[in-house]
Formats: sequence, structure tokens, C-alpha cells
Amino acid sequence: MNVSKLFRMQRALDQYIETEHGLQEADLFDKKVLALLVEIGELANETRCFKFWSLKKPSERQVILEEFVDGVHFILSLGLTCSLEEADVTEEDTSASITEQFLLVYEAVQLFKKEKSAEAYSRMLNDYFALGRLIGFSAEEVEKAYVAKNEVNYERQQQGY
Repeated sequence: MNVSKLFRMQRALDQYIETEHGLQEADLFDKKVLALLVEIGELANETRCFKFWSLKKPSERQVILEEFVDGVHFILSLGLTCSLEEADVTEEDTSASITEQFLLVYEAVQLFKKEKSAEAYSRMLNDYFALGRLIGFSAEEVEKAYVAKNEVNYERQQQGY
């Protein structure tokens, strides 16, 4: 996966949004963290991995991928906010279940919120992408979906979203 390309695309989108909304000088860190946590929750909801009480199946794969990519947008945006765009995705295996990995991701986000360090960012980024691999997404698939959703995000902004 070309993470540098995704960071460049995210930087352009962030600059566009911040300019359009007059937020160039605003501190958006906490809002981005909360947005990421909400997106992670929406992703969990679509996978239904924690809904032991329900027989309903997970959402369609494409819906889950779109939710995953929404989280990627905010993770990249947080990296840019803290000048941590040198981070890279590793392909470390995990023995966690999907539910356990979601909890690890939530912990990693909270750690990054507290520390704002390169190490904490790398953990958050890699825990999130490990979750994507557990769900069944390839790096190429995520990159392609990110590019497509990035275009949608521009269109939404231009339509007054």
C-alpha cells in the first residue's frame, strides 16, 4: 500500500475542508479523535462481530469496507495534524479475534490522544490496519476504496455536506 500517496490525498482534502469552513487556525485534534472513535463504532456495528444476541448477518462486504476507509481518513488526518506522516503500515499478524482487535484499536486511539507520539500513532495505525486484515481486506483493496471515498468526500463538500 502506498501510504505516502494516501497522506498526500488526505492533506489536500483536509486543506480543502479547512479552507472552505474557515478552520485553518482551528485546533481540530479532539474533534478528529472523536470522529475516528465514532467511525470505529460504525465499523463494528456493520461487522456485527460483538452482537452475540443477534442472528442477523454482517452488512455487505462493500459497506464494511466503506466504513473501514472512513476510519482511514481520520487516522491519516490525525497523523497530518501531528506531523507524523512518516508512519508506515506493517503486515504484522495478530492472534486476536475481530472483537478483541476492535478493543485494541480503541485502546490505541486513547493512547495516541494522550501521548500524541510517533510510537503511539504507529501503534494506532497498525492496529487499525490489522483489524482490516482480520476482516478480510487486502492493502490494495483498502487503497482503491480510499481513493474512491476521497472523491466522494470532495463531492460532498462541494454540495454543502
